[in-house]
Amino acid sequence: MKFRGILSASLLSLTVALASSVPANAQSLSQALAAAYDHAPDLQSALIDAKVAAEGIVGAKAGRLPTIGASVGGSYDIALGNSTWTNNSSLNAGLRYNQTIYDSNLTESQIELARAQAEVAEHTLRNAEQRVLFEVVQAYMAVLGGRELVALRQENLTFFQAQLKSAEDRLEVGEGTRIDVAQAQARLASGQAMYQAARSQLEADEASFQRLVGMRPQNLSTSHNYANLIPRSLDAAISEAEIGHPGILLAKAGIRAAQAGSDAAESGFGPTATITGTAGGQWSQGNRNAALAVTSSGGLSASLGFNISVPIYAGGKIGSAVRQANLRQIGAEVSAMGAYDQIRAAVIAAWTGIQSADAQIQAAQAGVASSRTVLDGVIQERDLGTRTTLEVLNAQADLTSAREAQINAGNGKIVATFALLNAMGRLTAQDLGLPVAVKTAVPYTQAVEDVWQELRTVPQ
Repeated sequence: MKFRGILSASLLSLTVALASSVPANAQSLSQALAAAYDHAPDLQSALIDAKVAAEGIVGAKAGRLPTIGASVGGSYDIALGNSTWTNNSSLNAGLRYNQTIYDSNLTESQIELARAQAEVAEHTLRNAEQRVLFEVVQAYMAVLGGRELVALRQENLTFFQAQLKSAEDRLEVGEGTRIDVAQAQARLASGQAMYQAARSQLEADEASFQRLVGMRPQNLSTSHNYANLIPRSLDAAISEAEIGHPGILLAKAGIRAAQAGSDAAESGFGPTATITGTAGGQWSQGNRNAALAVTSSGGLSASLGFNISVPIYAGGKIGSAVRQANLRQIGAEVSAMGAYDQIRAAVIAAWTGIQSADAQIQAAQAGVASSRTVLDGVIQERDLGTRTTLEVLNAQADLTSAREAQINAGNGKIVATFALLNAMGRLTAQDLGLPVAVKTAVPYTQAVEDVWQELRTVPQ
């Protein structure tokens, strides 16, 4: 009974110490996700890539629009001949106009290709968003579980210290043996090593959390309100993933881009027609130093022309380009089928992961309850002399293992829940309702689609 008093006092002091070390300001999972969303360099980089892809639409649309340019030039010449100085000056200015009026659908295909590539970049951004947010969930739960594990192993260490003290006290009064003391010392040393290992892993997890979120973890909590995003059945989850997962949408956009590329390649066999026009004026003036008369001349001119070109033979280059484009289209369709299969498998794995976590939680709870009962009974029997210290230590080890399994199972279910959201394509800032400005290049794409955008400022 003396041991039980020592253990109760130790646990009480440990609880007080842990409570005093908890920061007053809590950091919910939603807050961590929002902070990471604003902080993540990967998302910012993906957003920039999407805006760069949007600029490709402008370049493609320029193919069906006229190009207009102006030029101004002049010269001044001076020469000496036969003891006479002569000088001449000239000035010319003009406008140039050029437009392709027919290119066998090449420009339209390139515009469609550019729009598809911009769509690919946007869905790539959504994929990156899901990956970053899921990494944050994993880091969050790793820190939370690591802190629980450190506290548990600290409690385990306190238990072994109390056991060692009890074994030494029993040895002094002649009720114990040196073997009991040695076994308690060995188990205490092992407990200290496990405690230090847990602390080291926790420090690594906290560093990973800070890298993702941009701040150190504070008072974390397992509570969240995202379970309502989980559908009621596996079939519903698969259907939702096949409709809205960024990976599926990205694959569809890839097929669209490949089809546009194939159309662009086939246009190489067709004719091209362009019109050109120029308008300008020239002025010149000259005189001699031996004569006061100044001569000058000038005039205006304009021209309009057209050109039609038809490819006859290009050494097989055009045909090869068409075959390559067709093969890319087939490859995009095959990749899309693979994406469907991978996402469907990910949904099934995440769904069964939640079910497995539920079973593990129930088993862990039962294991903890039975291990506590066993430990209490072994301690009582040891105090009566029918059990050994080693049996007490082994019972405590079983209880610690069961409690660790309970921690891992509880945190594992939360990770599995977000893994399912990730597999369904719903682990996004918008779906989670995070208080952030959603990163998207769609407004930028709409702005640069303006044909007169070179005369305006496009927000970055």
